[in-house]
Amino acid sequence: MDKPPVVVIACRVLKDLLDRLLPEGLAREVVYTDYGLHRQPGTLNRTVQEAVDRLAEPSLVVLGYGLCGGGLAGLRAGRHTLLIPRADDCITLLLGSHEAYRREFEAEPATYYLTKGWLESECNPAKEYQEYAEKYGPENAALIMDMQYQHLERLAFVAHSQADLVAYRPQAQEVARYCQRWGMRYEEILGSDAYVRRLVEVAMALDTRDTGFVVIPPGGELCQAMFLGQE
Repeated sequence: MDKPPVVVIACRVLKDLLDRLLPEGLAREVVYTDYGLHRQPGTLNRTVQEAVDRLAEPSLVVLGYGLCGGGLAGLRAGRHTLLIPRADDCITLLLGSHEAYRREFEAEPATYYLTKGWLESECNPAKEYQEYAEKYGPENAALIMDMQYQHLERLAFVAHSQADLVAYRPQAQEVARYCQRWGMRYEEILGSDAYVRRLVEVAMALDTRDTGFVVIPPGGELCQAMFLGQE
C-alpha cells in the first residue's frame, strides 16, 4: 500500500532546522505558524487545527511543536495521522533531547530561553514591554511584566551554530540588559538538532518511532496525558 503524503506543520522557531534537515521531496507541503502563538494556547490550537482540517488528502501530518502549554491538547486527527514530539515545549527540541532539557532545568529552573527566531520576530520581554506600554501605559506595563518575569534568574540564548551565536549576540544581549531589572544573568547555550533530526527520521519510517514521539491515528485526539512523565 502506498504511503500517505507527508505534510509538516510547525512553529516558525524550528524553520532553520527543518529547512536544513528535511530531505528534498519528503514533504508535500510545509506550513510554518507565527512565533507568538505559544503565548495564546487557544489561538495556537485553532490555527493548527485549521491547518490540519484544510488538508484534502489523508496525510501523515508531522507537527513541529511540543504540547506548548496545553495549546495542542484536544487537537483532532480527522482523516489524518498525526506525529508529534513527546515534549512539553520547543525548548526540548531546540536543546536536542529530554536529557539536555532536564540538565538545564535541574541546574537552572528559573530560566527564560531566547532563540534566533524569537529575536527575529521581536517576541521577547523587551518588545513585550513596549507593546504593553502602548496599550496600558508604562506603569501598568511594568506591573504586567513583573508578574510574568520577576521570578526568573537567567536568560539563556540558544543557538545551533557559532555563526548564529556571534550574529545574534548583540540582539540577545540587548534583551538581557532589559531583563537585568529582575536580576537575570545572561548565558549562551549551543543547542542540538538531534531531536528534530529524529523527528524527520520517524516521519520517513513511522514504524521506527520510540517513546520520544506520540502518534495519533485517524479519528483520534491528542490529549495532555500522552505527554506525562517525559521531561
